[in-house]
Amino acid sequence: MSVTPHDESFMAAAIRLSRRHLGRTAINPSVGCLIVRDGVVVGQAVTAIGGRPHAEPQALAEAGEAARGATAYVTLEPCSHHGKTPPCAEALIAYGVARVVISVTDPDPRVSGRGIAMLREAGIEVDAGVLEAEGRRSLAGYLTRQTKNRPYVTLKLAVSADGMIGRQGAGQVAITGSEARAEVQALRAETDAILVGIGTAISDDPLLTVRTPGLEAQSPVRIVLDPSLALPLTSKLVATAREVPVIVVASEEILPSGSEEGVPPSVLPDISPTRGEIGKERDPSSQDDLPSPAKADVEQGASHWPISPLVGEMPGRAEGGNPPTDSRRAALEAAGVEIVYCNPYHPEILLPALATRGISSLLVEGGAKTARLFLEAGLVDRIQLYQAPVVIGEGGIESPLDATDIPSGFAHTGTQIFGEDRLDEYEREN
Repeated sequence: MSVTPHDESFMAAAIRLSRRHLGRTAINPSVGCLIVRDGVVVGQAVTAIGGRPHAEPQALAEAGEAARGATAYVTLEPCSHHGKTPPCAEALIAYGVARVVISVTDPDPRVSGRGIAMLREAGIEVDAGVLEAEGRRSLAGYLTRQTKNRPYVTLKLAVSADGMIGRQGAGQVAITGSEARAEVQALRAETDAILVGIGTAISDDPLLTVRTPGLEAQSPVRIVLDPSLALPLTSKLVATAREVPVIVVASEEILPSGSEEGVPPSVLPDISPTRGEIGKERDPSSQDDLPSPAKADVEQGASHWPISPLVGEMPGRAEGGNPPTDSRRAALEAAGVEIVYCNPYHPEILLPALATRGISSLLVEGGAKTARLFLEAGLVDRIQLYQAPVVIGEGGIESPLDATDIPSGFAHTGTQIFGEDRLDEYEREN
């Protein structure tokens, strides 16, 4: 059977459904599934919060007997391997669906093509690649972690009419209006982690949580590039670290005495719980949904060499000056802050370390120099550039880019208007 406009319509609905739990399914992708019989949706589901159960068995259970002879629309190829749950392909076969329409083939080598083959061997008709571009966009975090061994990185910048992102010594400066700020809150809610530099953490004292009523529980893990542990103990981040996780990325030069030189335990592969599964233990013997082995991402333009320290963005660097005392380190940890020892100036090392912790999507939101760090390393996948009519004037902090100097390799994918503000979005083409 050839793909029809009805197939595309139902797949678009499945993709919209999949976005409901973005950033809340731990290391698993947020997948949408519709069961359709005679043009009517008889079952629908999205991957559960925490990553299990998967979308297909939930949608099939809702459909019940109506699933027999029906068509299943799934945004990602149904899994074919046994882990903590049986294969979703087996569930589709057991319920007797006649056809499965898939948007994106799973790059996980345990699944890739095997789920489709299993369905076809059972006599089920399979069509793949329906609205694939849209499906890939909704699964960008999972796909990037699987294929590049790092999170999908979004850089968000709000730029004034005179090309500034803030004002020196002024703390947080409102550049965009309420409509645009609400859109940013929605972006935070579907992202695993948000990252700022220590300069921004000190000058702005941000909370970096989701403040939209009803979505507060979807706040991302908060990460601060802080080589010498300069994050104030009185900051909002430290004060709320037990409510929403905070990770401080410190220089390896200040490792606690007694740590194994060159192998900081906090950057070893470790699937730590993210916000989707805080407080849950992971069975180390299980292979269900573990990220597949992959080489560290080295994109065009990424550097293998040390990146120069961000002067001004990283006050109190460990080189020179007094190293932080053990009591300060202990105070941060006692407040619930996790300290990771990994050179903050090497995002090509940091990002794979975050991927091993189940972080599939990262929002870089604070600091011109931190933004430049990720851009120069070639490790930004999407740019969200807000432009506002506000004028900052004297003492402004210049934006690392504007609409006239977007790096090569990015394609403009759309424009949206929020009140008086304009959002232009760019995505890496490769």
